[in-house]
Amino acid sequence: MADITETEQELTPPAGTAVLRPGRPADPVASAPGSGEPVPVQNTDAAVDEAGADMAAVASPVDDRVEQDAEPESEAPEPVSPSAIDELSAAKRQQKLRLLLRQCDRVLLLDFNLLAMSSWPDNYSVAVARRRRDLWLFSVTLTGLIFLTGMTGLIPAWVAGGGFGAFVIILLAGVPVIRRLYSGHETYLELIMRRQRLMREARKHIAHLEGEAGLVWQCAQMAEFNSALRSSRFQKLISLSEQRVLARYCVRRQHVRLFLIYMLESEKAYSRLEQAFFDGNQAAIDAGWNSAVAAPEPRA
Repeated sequence: MADITETEQELTPPAGTAVLRPGRPADPVASAPGSGEPVPVQNTDAAVDEAGADMAAVASPVDDRVEQDAEPESEAPEPVSPSAIDELSAAKRQQKLRLLLRQCDRVLLLDFNLLAMSSWPDNYSVAVARRRRDLWLFSVTLTGLIFLTGMTGLIPAWVAGGGFGAFVIILLAGVPVIRRLYSGHETYLELIMRRQRLMREARKHIAHLEGEAGLVWQCAQMAEFNSALRSSRFQKLISLSEQRVLARYCVRRQHVRLFLIYMLESEKAYSRLEQAFFDGNQAAIDAGWNSAVAAPEPRA
């Protein structure tokens, strides 16, 4: 193998360094007319292709925006007339009123006399009857003790005999059949039993009115026609009715009276609701809105 000269050693790059390789020849340079400076000559075909690609890239977003703008115009709904909007709102209003009429129609089954409990014994009558009962028990006990004491010999026999006779008379005077012969007042036991009977009948009627859905809770939706239904004193009733346990918690007379007051206010609201429903039907008929006319459902 021939020896490497010093010049070749200087031209040979060391291992691991970049080497510049010869490429294609440079493009010819043309001189601009009237000037001595050379002007580079570009490939016309490549330039036309690049310009066309640039124009297509610019035009494609514009076309997409134009198409997107054109689609909503083609899919835009037709304008709705104000008359159609009024008819639709009237139809929804009538459907809501009809639903309220159906839900709250049990308020018409209210028995005022049953819930008012006009024959409820007042506290004075009960107190007087209790005093008479206590006096009767004291008399029976005293005469009985006199008779028993006379049997032991501590008191004379005639006193013991008198005590026994008084004991029998007083005892028989407390029997209801004999007592009605000389007194028209009711006993304490009869008054208490009458109270319990009235309360039992009232709770049964409340449970019948409430049903399975809860009448008080449903009547609260008629507050639009009677603002008294929004009163804070009725909130507990509404909550218990929503839980379906109202009849169970009505254990005192004031609870029943509060329920009665609420039902009377609900009756006022129901009558106004019914009148508003018929007025809405008449207005829809006058305006020619047949779809807004709703007939009330027949009552059971």
